[in-house]
Amino acid sequence: MALEKKHADALLINHVLKRVNLSTAEQQHFTSLFTLRKVLPRQYLLQQGEICKYEFFVIEGFLRSFFVDEPGNEHTLNFAFEDWWISDTRSFLQSLPSEINIIAHEATIVMQIEKQALDQLYLDYPIFDRFWRLLNENYNLSQSERILNAISLNGPERYHALVAKYPKIESRLAQKHIASYLGITPVFLSMIRKSHTKIKKV
Repeated sequence: MALEKKHADALLINHVLKRVNLSTAEQQHFTSLFTLRKVLPRQYLLQQGEICKYEFFVIEGFLRSFFVDEPGNEHTLNFAFEDWWISDTRSFLQSLPSEINIIAHEATIVMQIEKQALDQLYLDYPIFDRFWRLLNENYNLSQSERILNAISLNGPERYHALVAKYPKIESRLAQKHIASYLGITPVFLSMIRKSHTKIKKV
């Protein structure tokens, strides 16, 4: 486990250094605040009704966040590959019961940090406040793009935009979940994919 944590620390630091510069002391303090967590396929990191206590950084694996409505239908909200973050920001920041679920679709390893540790980190090392602000800016841009696509693009166009941006998504996420993320039915997605395959063969 010690070697795994050391490897995870290195991946996490590499991720941060792409955005901000850190001293050796800052790097060591930062990684000391994280714990390593292994998640089995179909195991939940978070379930509706729980308070989200962590921000999660994906070392290995694939996670999906989704909402379950009263009839029991799942609505895919987001997903996270390696080198991505995932959480329920509302629940994490306000200590409110979560309205979403986060589940692993593969054997997954994450690094997690608690809110109290993160808040203290901002006070002790302001550089990390800048780092998280950059993360949030990128997330907001991505969400704005998704909302605009939902308004301005039709189903096939949204599908093509998704696979162009995330070429490996279809090998890691079931068709029904992709359809849910795009706001279309699995049947319609199947038709789009068949048409897409025919065009590629021509």
